[in-house]
Amino acid sequence: MALIQTVRGFTPQIGDNTFLAENATIVGDVTIGKDCSIWFNAVLRGDVNTITIGNGVNIQDGSVLHTLYQKSTIEIGDHVSVGHNVTIHGACIKDYALIGMGSVVLDNVVVGEGSIVAAGSVVLSKTIIGPGELWGGVPAKFIKKVDTQQSKELNHRIADNYLMYSTWYK
Repeated sequence: MALIQTVRGFTPQIGDNTFLAENATIVGDVTIGKDCSIWFNAVLRGDVNTITIGNGVNIQDGSVLHTLYQKSTIEIGDHVSVGHNVTIHGACIKDYALIGMGSVVLDNVVVGEGSIVAAGSVVLSKTIIGPGELWGGVPAKFIKKVDTQQSKELNHRIADNYLMYSTWYK
């Protein structure tokens, strides 16, 4: 069973039909929507500030979500995919975005709806990624616009696939 821990009077809130891998860690002021999946060794550490996750989101293996005390929060919209070994620290990720494997997304970043952060990227603090943009590199830079409808369909499909995968563990 996942480690779900109350900290500073905050108990994580987990939505219906959400899969938590047995070694996922969910701590403190964390709210997870319905139809989500939090995978093996993922850590959502809402001990110093709020983490809010929408519906149909997958946080893949080894990812770490954390914030700055009294300075940043994490807000993740609906149908977002967070790839393996991603670090998100105090950022806002809009609906249908995809954060590629091994990426780092730092404080006060905004990743626009339907945007893609390429695998292995480092998105520096206060970067604003517009809707439907592809960013990549270290540090991450704008690469090109992506078709918003294609991106939405791709990211929705990935999120739905992860929900399906989670049923294999029930």
